[in-house]
Amino acid sequence: LAELSVLRQAKWIHGLVMRTCLDKNVFVMTALVDMYAKCGAVHTARKLFDMMDERHVTTWNAMIDGYGTHGFGKAAVELFGEMRKGAIKPNDITFLCIISACSHSGFVAEGRRYFTTMMEDYGLEPSMDHYGAMVDLLGRAGRLDEAWDFIQEMPIEAGINVLGAMLGACKIHKNVKLGEKAANKLFELDPEEGGYHVLLANIYAMASMWDKVAEVRSKMEKKGLQKTPGCSLVDLRNEVHTFYSGSTNHPQSKKIYAFINTLIDEIKAAGYVPDTNSIHDVEDDVQEQLLNSHSEKLAIAFGLLNTSPGTTIHIRKNLRVCGDCHSATKYISLVTGREIIVRDMHRFHHFQNGTCSCGDYW
Repeated sequence: LAELSVLRQAKWIHGLVMRTCLDKNVFVMTALVDMYAKCGAVHTARKLFDMMDERHVTTWNAMIDGYGTHGFGKAAVELFGEMRKGAIKPNDITFLCIISACSHSGFVAEGRRYFTTMMEDYGLEPSMDHYGAMVDLLGRAGRLDEAWDFIQEMPIEAGINVLGAMLGACKIHKNVKLGEKAANKLFELDPEEGGYHVLLANIYAMASMWDKVAEVRSKMEKKGLQKTPGCSLVDLRNEVHTFYSGSTNHPQSKKIYAFINTLIDEIKAAGYVPDTNSIHDVEDDVQEQLLNSHSEKLAIAFGLLNTSPGTTIHIRKNLRVCGDCHSATKYISLVTGREIIVRDMHRFHHFQNGTCSCGDYW
């Protein structure tokens, strides 16, 4: 692990805590649990959690949330059950963590039950974040009509996060009708983020509705909204290397692109088929070139080129991982024999031996 600095720093901080005898301080230990989970080392986080004599509600929240973002829904549900038997009461954040954990693992019935429990058994009023998590839970599982009805029945006006979760689900499940409805309500709230317009444009593009795509793009131009460029970070020997999709300004760019081309040939031989669904108005060979220059492919190639065999590669990504990069990374983990951990906008993906921990549900 010497070459990858995130976990090394985490271990250094952990060592410092032990040396300064702060390992009995519940707040410091909770921060360590949270830190390990956020570095992708969720099992280490759990070991520390189990070693603690005293736990605060935030300790439980950090651990449940850690399981949730790694896609270990079953472990999150079990831990929440354990918490409910003990003396420490779950708070509004606990319920947000557990409903989100259910969402990442597709546990619809459990998530619904927790939402009811929160109000009926604990007298907690749902916040906009709770409503957003519920829409995400239903929408991600393909229950788009139920998600839309849920929004209509909310006692408060749906906020940007709630409608954004609906729009994201419509893109995953290619539903134009509800996507339009959600977008119209969402745009009335005037989001500063261009990403929602891009989601709608992508929904239209997948349905080959090109006039509508052009309409959304011109609206974005009028409002001065930009598409957030895809950006991936990789830590190497105490330096953070940043890659933007299509960028060529890294000192090793030539090497990286040459390596990607070789890698793509290797993974195609292993069964990888480029998913060009997300790119439309260009020729086939250009589509593949655009896909191959996505930021996480650049970051992964850089990581593979600059670390010794067997080293796990950690990537952080500012957007949701696209379908093509997800498929390519599974194959890359297979042909290189490396574990690749990607933290995207919503969750962790642990790629190993050709599979991903998210079970292709993300």
